Amino acid sequence: MPLTGFWAVEGGDGTGKSGIVRFLAGYLRERGTAVVETREPGGTAQGERIRSLVLSGADDAWDARSELLLMTAARVEHVNRVILPALEGGRFVISDRFLGSTIAYQGAGRGLPEAFIRDLHAQAVGNLQPDLTVILDLDPAVGLRRSRQRLLSEDVDEGRFEAMDLPFHERIRGSFLDQARRDPDRHAVVDASGSPEDVQHRVLAVLNEWERPGAR
Repeated sequence: MPLTGFWAVEGGDGTGKSGIVRFLAGYLRERGTAVVETREPGGTAQGERIRSLVLSGADDAWDARSELLLMTAARVEHVNRVILPALEGGRFVISDRFLGSTIAYQGAGRGLPEAFIRDLHAQAVGNLQPDLTVILDLDPAVGLRRSRQRLLSEDVDEGRFEAMDLPFHERIRGSFLDQARRDPDRHAVVDASGSPEDVQHRVLAVLNEWERPGAR
């Protein structure tokens, strides 16, 4: 039976989020589900322009509050133009990052209060939350090596957060795990080490559990 719902795939840099989003979308489409793949910041023309501003340049290019407001502006467009229309049309939405990343990066990473971030999110988009957030968990040092290699090989100018120090990325990992501990019914932590196929199998196990009668 085709699925409807909203999933976010979260995790630190280099955990393989984009690959898992593509894999999940392809798997569900083969089963007859209409899927919308999207990402944050991005997902719309406006969001992609904000993405280029926030993810490039020096690590101190933005004050943490300016960064949060830019991310929120991108999310308003993303929710109103992509996510809500897709959900209202009965499609399944998979987003590469959502609110969890804002709490982790601008909150734990950059030092802004989580309550402030959540309140801004609620005022901006009506407190829309994913039905499930899949957190890909990996040693930040390993993830950073992966991400920096990818940016170099693809010649992509999106390495502003990768330029930040290891303690920054360790705080991000800690935040994601803390979010999952505090709300286990809406989060699933997946070991992102090993081969892409290993991680795919683990994510499919999460999907199978989520689809089980009575699990939602």
